[in-house]
Amino acid sequence: MQGSSCKTCDVTSTKGCRNNGACKTGGCNKMNVFDWLSDMQLPKELSFNIVEVRFKGGRKDYFKVSDQLPVVTGDAVVVDVPNGHHIGHISLSGELVRLQMSKKQIETTDSSVRNIYRLASPKDLEKYEQVKKRESPTLFRTREIVSELGLDMKLSDVEYQADNTKATFFYSADDRVDFRELIKILASEFKIRVEMRQISLRQEASRLGGIGSCGRELCCSTWLSEFKSVSTAAARYQNLSLNPSKLSGQCGRLKCCLNYELETYIDALKDIPEVEKDLDTELGPAKLLKTDIFKKIMWFGYEQDNNWIPLTAARVREILALNRDGKTPYSLQENNKPEFDQAASSLNSDLEKLDKKFNKKKKKKSRSGRRRNTRKKKA
Repeated sequence: MQGSSCKTCDVTSTKGCRNNGACKTGGCNKMNVFDWLSDMQLPKELSFNIVEVRFKGGRKDYFKVSDQLPVVTGDAVVVDVPNGHHIGHISLSGELVRLQMSKKQIETTDSSVRNIYRLASPKDLEKYEQVKKRESPTLFRTREIVSELGLDMKLSDVEYQADNTKATFFYSADDRVDFRELIKILASEFKIRVEMRQISLRQEASRLGGIGSCGRELCCSTWLSEFKSVSTAAARYQNLSLNPSKLSGQCGRLKCCLNYELETYIDALKDIPEVEKDLDTELGPAKLLKTDIFKKIMWFGYEQDNNWIPLTAARVREILALNRDGKTPYSLQENNKPEFDQAASSLNSDLEKLDKKFNKKKKKKSRSGRRRNTRKKKA
C-alpha cells in the first residue's frame, strides 16, 4: 500500500497516522473498499482482467490489465485516458470488480474500459507530484477570473492530468453557465486543455470532505457512493422537528442519513394508530402531544391541564373505536387508573434515573464531608 500513501502518512514520517495510506478512518483514501474475497484463489482461467482504479477526490474508473502485468491493490499505475495518460491507484481487483460492473451495467467490451500501460515508476510519481502542485494556484487564479467575468458559478476543485496537458475544473451552479470566454482565458494562461465538469452540491461535499454534525467524517466522502433522494417526509416519520439548520448537511441539502432508519420507523408505525382529531372523553377533548414509536406509547393532554398522560397504542385504538360508535369514556385511562407505572413511562425517564444516580453520589460526598469535619473538631 506504499504507493497509495500520502507524504504525511508514510512510515518514515513523523507526522500523520503513519499507516501508508491505509487509514482506518478513511482520511487518506476516500471511498476505501474492503475486498472480502481477497483470500479466495480462483483458477487462472476464471480470473478477471479488469481492475478498479481510484483517482483524486474518490473518483473511480475501470481499466483492463494484461496477464503479463502483475498488479495488486494499492499499486500506482499509469492508465490510458483520452489524449494522454494519467496516474491512479488500484482500489479493487478480482471478482468484486465483476460484481461492481454488473451492478453499474458496464460491459467488459465497453469502449470506456481502457488499458493500463504499466506500473508507475518513482520518476512518474515524482513528476505527478510536481504537476499536482499547480492545482492550488490554478484554483485561486481561476476563481479570480470567474469573479472578473461575473459568472454565477462556484468553482470547487481542479484536477490536473498526470501528463500535465489537461485540467478538469469542477464547479456547481444553479443555472446554465456560458463559460466559453472562461475556457479561452484558462487555455491561454495555463497552456493546457480545459474540461469544465458540473457537479451537484452533494458531489461537491463528497470531493471536499468534512466532519458532520455527528462528529464523524461525511458519509459521502468515505463510503456512500449513490445519492438517493431525501424528502421532509423522512423527518416526519421519525418525529424530528422540521428545522432546516438541523436537517441540512454540509452540502445544504437534507442529510442522507435521514434515510438510514426510515424503513425501521415505517415498520414500527404500523402498530401506531392514526389520530386525526382529539380524543373525546367526559373530562374533555384530549390532544395528542407526543408519540414514542418503538415503545408504542402515546402521550395525551387535556386543554386546561399541564399533565401528560401516557397511553398504550391498544388503549388509544379502544378509545378511537368508542368515539366512532358515538361513545365517550369517562377518562383516557381505563377505570381511571394508570395503564402502567408512571415512573417507567415518564417523558424524561432516562434523565430522572441519571438525576437519582448523581443525587446518591452527592449525598455520599456530603456525609463523608461531615464525618471529616467532626473528626477535625474532635482532634
